[in-house]
Order: sequence, then C-alpha cells, then structure tokens
Amino acid sequence: MAEHPAYPVGLRLTGRRVVVLGGGQVAQRRLPALIAAGADIHLVSPQATPSVEAMADAGEITWTKRPYEDGDLADAWYALIATSDPTANTAASAEAERHRVWCVRSDDADAATAWTPATGHSAGVTVAVLTTEAKGRDPRHTAAIRDAVVEGLRDGTLVAPHHRTRTPGVALVGGGPGDPDLITVRGRRLLAEADVVIADRLGPRDLLAELPPHVEVIDAAKIPYGRYMAQEAINNALIEHAKQGKSVVRLKGGDPFVFGRGMEEALALAEAGIACTVVPGISSSISVPGAAGIPVTHRGVAHEFTVVSGHVAPDDERSLVDWASLAKLRGTLVVLMGVDKIGKIAETLVAHGKPADTPVALVQEGTTAAQRRVDATLATVAETVRTEDVKPPAVIVIGEVVNVGPGLHK
Repeated sequence: MAEHPAYPVGLRLTGRRVVVLGGGQVAQRRLPALIAAGADIHLVSPQATPSVEAMADAGEITWTKRPYEDGDLADAWYALIATSDPTANTAASAEAERHRVWCVRSDDADAATAWTPATGHSAGVTVAVLTTEAKGRDPRHTAAIRDAVVEGLRDGTLVAPHHRTRTPGVALVGGGPGDPDLITVRGRRLLAEADVVIADRLGPRDLLAELPPHVEVIDAAKIPYGRYMAQEAINNALIEHAKQGKSVVRLKGGDPFVFGRGMEEALALAEAGIACTVVPGISSSISVPGAAGIPVTHRGVAHEFTVVSGHVAPDDERSLVDWASLAKLRGTLVVLMGVDKIGKIAETLVAHGKPADTPVALVQEGTTAAQRRVDATLATVAETVRTEDVKPPAVIVIGEVVNVGPGLHK
C-alpha cells in the first residue's frame, strides 16, 4: 500500500457515528473540525484535557470514561485512534480493519487506513493537503503548503475568482492610507475577484497593477462635471455595472465612511436594489500619524483625539465644525483635507484660546515611499506649509503628542 498515493476524498459525517479513542492533545486539535462537520462523536478515554472535557460538558460529544474495549468501533463510519497505549491502538486499528471503518492513527500513520490532511479554510473553500508518499511524510512541509495556499486565497495574491456561485453586486472597500500592504485581507480578496474597479486617486494604486487584464478599471478622479455631479456619476457607474451582472469594487482611500462619501454610495445602491458590502479600511487619521511616529493618544499627554475635515475654512458658511469648542480641548486634533486651509484653521484655534506654540505635524503621502513629515506650531504652520511646499494628501496632527517621540521617522 505504501507504493501508492492516498486517494483524497471529503467525508460527509453529519449525524454519522465517529469514535475517538483518547482524550489528549491530538483529540483536542481534531475534535473541533469533527464537531463542525456535524458528526455524532463518541469519545472513549479514561481522562481528557480540560478543553475536551468542556466539549463533553457542552454536549458536543459523548464521553465514555474508560479505556478502549473491543467492540467500541461497531457501527462507526470513521475512527480517530489517539491513545497513549500502543497495544490498545493496534487492537483498535485491527477492529477498524475488520469492520471496514476508515481509521486514522496518531502514533503510526503507515498502519492506518486513512490520513488526516493539513486543512485550512478561506471564503467557503476548504484546502486539504496530503503527502503523496507514506514513507518519509513531512507534516511541517504539508502544513506550510496549506498555509501558503490559504494565505494566497485570503489576501488575493492567489487569484481564484468565482464563476457559478458569484453574486453580482458592489463592495465598498476601504483601501487604507496608501501602502498596498495595509488593505484588509477581505478587501484584497474582493479586489482580486472583481470585474470592475472604480478607484479613488487616494486608494492603494499599486494594487491596480496586479489585477487581471480583463478587469475594467475606472478612475473616479477623472469622472467629469464637477464635485457634486462627479459623485452622482460615480453612483450611476456603480449601479450600471452591477445591473450588468458584474462584481464591482469601489476602491477608496482610508475607510469608506470616514470622509469618504461611502454612505452616499450605499444609499444610492440600496435605492436601486443593488446588493452592497462594506469592507472597513484603516483610516489615515490614525495610521498616518502612527507611521510618522506620532501616537494620537499617549498616557499623561492626551486622553482623547478628534478627527475633523478641513476641506472648508472655519469662516465658510458650509463648515459644520465647531472650531471654538475644539480650541478648548486638551487632546489631539487630527485634520484631514486641510493643507490649503491650515493657515485659517490655526488662526481660528489661536483666536479661541489654543496656545500659539501648540505643536503641529504635517505628514504628506503617509505610509508610502514618498512619505515625509514637516513640523511646526500653530503660529508658524501657515508659513511652513508655503516654504516647505507641503502638498495634499497630508494628515495634520495638532497637539502635544507631536513631541512625544522627537526625531522618529522625520
């Protein structure tokens, strides 16, 4: 038998009798999968680990507290032999052979009639890896292959798009602050499976180059007709492609619901009857300061942080920000989209009581290869932005946390 490879098969054990001999670490590792499979599990062992005992107490398995006896495998469909007694294991294996019960042995794989593959799960798929040779089996190598395949499926580097079961719709994916490694695992997987990607200029652009040739990439930044009409055009594009039965990803920078107009798109999709999935992203309001060595909170320095949009000036009638109240807070203030308005913002904060020497850091192109940090104070930040030629996108951090780690990542 050792000259031939094992034949792989998936056992459907729901409601079927499975016997596990031994309640030690092997059983502890294998039982959860058998429980998940819906098997009728009977454990035979005089002792069990606390975790296995908890499974019995919860009614997930039936535990007979004694050593193995001949006849324990009667009417079983599958058996896991994992006792510490080699004699009992050999006898149980012989009983399994007589009754034609598929049997796994933890102490002697070559004497078993079945092997347990290294398994992993991703997006409704089970990956099972078996060594083809009985002699010289290397469980660590098998597990490493399993891990590589599962990780590839999870992060989208191993592209395996759905065909029969794929449901058309739109995923609003937060791409994170810019570094392609900071997109979530789920976001990257959905991106790899997309037919159409509508991308913001602040999304992780490097990921677009990895998409298969058939994927249509639409640059949302180039959709015409001005800011309001551009959003309406984006909504229409999402709806149009989804109604064509395509899988659509709306790739945004940061998080879709942090100044990303994600809810506007979600509402438009709901009104059109289009299924929508929201995949949160790492917000630049926290990640970019962190990448520049600035904690938005720090013990004894800041017990709060506030994130505001600076896309309109404090004296603009469209502004919804209470700058006077923000000036009185002792914590950290993070301003997004505020580079061209920072002079007026700083002036307003100082006018309402914020000390003019409050530290300010501007982090441009955070988490990317072009990242740079420029430091100033509320009194000097407007001139610093001009002389240092700070350009969007940049995250502005105002507060004493700027000086917590001086010199880091500048």
